[in-house]
Amino acid sequence: MDSGNVPDAPRLRLRLRAPLPGSFSNYAGHRLVLFLATAQGVGAFALITLGVILTKLRAAPEVTFPAIRRELARSGLRMLPLFLFMSAAAGLVVIGQAVLWLTRVGANTLLLGPIMVYVVVREVGPLLTALLVLSRSGTANVIELGTARALGEIEALEALGIDPVHYLVMPRVIGMALGVMCLTVYFIIVTLTFGYLCAFLNNVPLQPSDYFGRLAASLTGLDFVILAVKSAGFGALIAVITCYHGLAQRLQLDEVSRATVRAVGQCIVACVLLDAVFIFIYLAI
Repeated sequence: MDSGNVPDAPRLRLRLRAPLPGSFSNYAGHRLVLFLATAQGVGAFALITLGVILTKLRAAPEVTFPAIRRELARSGLRMLPLFLFMSAAAGLVVIGQAVLWLTRVGANTLLLGPIMVYVVVREVGPLLTALLVLSRSGTANVIELGTARALGEIEALEALGIDPVHYLVMPRVIGMALGVMCLTVYFIIVTLTFGYLCAFLNNVPLQPSDYFGRLAASLTGLDFVILAVKSAGFGALIAVITCYHGLAQRLQLDEVSRATVRAVGQCIVACVLLDAVFIFIYLAI
């Protein structure tokens, strides 16, 4: 793929370096133009990546499949100890405190099942998992690809006839989507388990069969489908945005850090917006 086909943004970089306008209206318009330009570039880059995945997934499998496994390990397996710690903390704070205070105020513990599903399964689990993966693997994408871009390695790949999107981006998108989906499942399971442990340590009269039975009764098949789509969507979205900021723009070495900051901020906004879309889907069902 020729670098001219990638949504390069030299004019966007000039706008980012321009001084802030004097009036608030001009400043708001300036930020809106930057937002639309960035959204257009990320959208075009996402479509290019999707086209490569659909047409070249099985091309050079001896190269791309090991790369996908490496990315899955980096965005999944290697982050498992951190997620076990964070999910245990979330279980003690969210579920444990909810069970404790429902008991203290005399509320019916039948509310516990919906609370666990709405808070942990639908919202906190997928979103917090995505943000933790962003903080480690997402930033690494920008730094690695931005440095390769600044050193001319991307142009060298193109000169050899190697598609950078197929070789560098596609494995990251697939691996991160699968990694976030798997980590979300682990996060939810450990959070719910430590939530009951906190309730047990606080002498809450709740049997394990009642606890997990109320959780199972509050879950539907649609929850599992949306959870899988949502968590994989978070991972793919983070991978596309971070790869765009590292690969699709011509960077100097001193600009990689600023590109990383921009990518993290835009990933957070994009994940929150995607989460809002799924909230509307839940409300519409």
